[in-house]
Amino acid sequence: MSSPDSTSTPSNESTVGDEEKNESTQDSVRSESEQEEGEHQKILNAAWGTHGRWWMWTGIALMWTIFELDYTTIYNYQNYAASDFGEIALLGALTTVGTIVSAVLKPPLAKVSDVMGRAETYAVVIVCYVVSYILCASARGFGQYTGGYIVYSVGQTGMQILNQIIVADITSSRWRGLANALVSLPFMVIPWCSAFIVDSALATIGWRWGIGMLAIIMPVCSLSVIAPLVWFQRRVERAGGRMRRRTSIKGFATQIDLGGMLLLSGGCGMLLLPIALAGNANGSWRAPWVPTLIAMGVVCLCVLVYYECRVATKPALPPRLFQNISLALALVIGLLDAFAYSVTHTYLYAWATVVHSLAPRDATFLTYTAGCVQVATGLGTGFLMYRTRRYKWLLLLGVVVRLVGYGIMLRLRGADNSLADIIAMQVVQGAGSGAVGTVVIVVAQVVVPRADLAHATALELLCIYLGNSAGAAVAGTIYTSLFKARLRFWMGTGTASQAAAIERVYDSITAAAASSSSSSSSSSPDTGDRNAINLAYSDILRYMTIAALVASAVPMVMVWFLPNLQLSDKHNLAGNVAKPDEREAQARVTSETRLQRWRRRIRW
Repeated sequence: MSSPDSTSTPSNESTVGDEEKNESTQDSVRSESEQEEGEHQKILNAAWGTHGRWWMWTGIALMWTIFELDYTTIYNYQNYAASDFGEIALLGALTTVGTIVSAVLKPPLAKVSDVMGRAETYAVVIVCYVVSYILCASARGFGQYTGGYIVYSVGQTGMQILNQIIVADITSSRWRGLANALVSLPFMVIPWCSAFIVDSALATIGWRWGIGMLAIIMPVCSLSVIAPLVWFQRRVERAGGRMRRRTSIKGFATQIDLGGMLLLSGGCGMLLLPIALAGNANGSWRAPWVPTLIAMGVVCLCVLVYYECRVATKPALPPRLFQNISLALALVIGLLDAFAYSVTHTYLYAWATVVHSLAPRDATFLTYTAGCVQVATGLGTGFLMYRTRRYKWLLLLGVVVRLVGYGIMLRLRGADNSLADIIAMQVVQGAGSGAVGTVVIVVAQVVVPRADLAHATALELLCIYLGNSAGAAVAGTIYTSLFKARLRFWMGTGTASQAAAIERVYDSITAAAASSSSSSSSSSPDTGDRNAINLAYSDILRYMTIAALVASAVPMVMVWFLPNLQLSDKHNLAGNVAKPDEREAQARVTSETRLQRWRRRIRW
């Protein structure tokens, strides 16, 4: 009779042999993949030639400039468009709709650029821009303007994701943060120029022609990117490379994960829009359609999780990417940072115009002060990442500064604060956001292989835009649910004129500014209409800032669990993430205590 030890030995040897075979197979597959990526990179480098990248950099710089000009002017024009239509209370809902569209379209547009080609996708994006300008400029009601703004959001999100992907295509992981900051340098100048443009347009041709001018500027300037891309794609194909994947309509729908995108957009829309619109509904939150839509949105998002894990052939939200701790943390931190910014800035322009009586030019200056500082800080962060080859401590510093900025904003939100105080608040917030935004984009791009680059970039921007959308929805519901109540509290409703004034101030920033100005000379500081409006707006901004403060505190904990990889001159660090020996890692994990494991995960 054989002993137990002798009978178990062959099975153990067989198991060890199978494990070694599996490991050797995985190593060979990984080496083949790395070899193919290296050969493909050689073809791309040869196709760019001596001056190709310089032409591409010139085009990207020009289009980022036009992108920022469009973004800064459209944001200001829509305040006056909504005011002219008497729907300023729906500004949060409008922003929510636009950001939902922008968020959910990023992954499919990234897939489209892989299937159709970068140049062809860029051309489609420009067409969406032009159509949206025409619709918005010719709008005769808020509904038509909203339709145009939705098309505009398609163009805007497409250009943003494509510009990010193109920059990532032509840079190494070490240079990526600095490159992203360099192409954003136009934002240091454009907001100040756009302030004069908006001020002049509103005083002369109006907001409609202000939007209409961009329908000519955008397509002409886009040739600086489309032409080099077409030239580059043809050279790659002649060299034996492949820039596009031919597919059928069914295959295309599978590639972009049409079902997942419908569930994601429907779920986010039904969850966030009722939050933004509830204050305007009859019965407010007690209206039956509000909880119904919110419940349906939650159900859609739950179905989305199952669909992406079990059904989708090419999931837009692939579970394997979320298993990457660096990418997962970058996604959540980016979402929370965007939420905090959006919830405090959706009505910042209206607050500055009404409470501090700023002209359109000066309100634009204030609104984009944080953005300009963000670009400057992003440039410095990118340079430090290049020099130190690290990013974790920079992200922690940015999170701390961002949190301090919202703490300052909680104090400096009244009519009595000086303009210098408010600008200082924006500077601190911009400094923190610049570090956070630069690091999370780079982390999302460098921890995945080249094949997943477009996908990871799209996911990061998807989370950022979902954060923007959620922030706008929360800001909208705070305004629609509480602003009238705060006006009644400070102003009173003793007369019919006061009740009418509340309705006018609620629906229009121009009416609010006019009411403030006309009453400033005749009202006492405690009971006058101007003081009441200022106090009501300040109360609303305080509630929004509290929401931002809570959201900004969470990344303080999350950043400790982010691995601090060393940046290199390679395109990505995916090999560094995947190469540690799994058996040694498993042995180390099983032998260490819980306290040791916690220390290992948060070590620098």
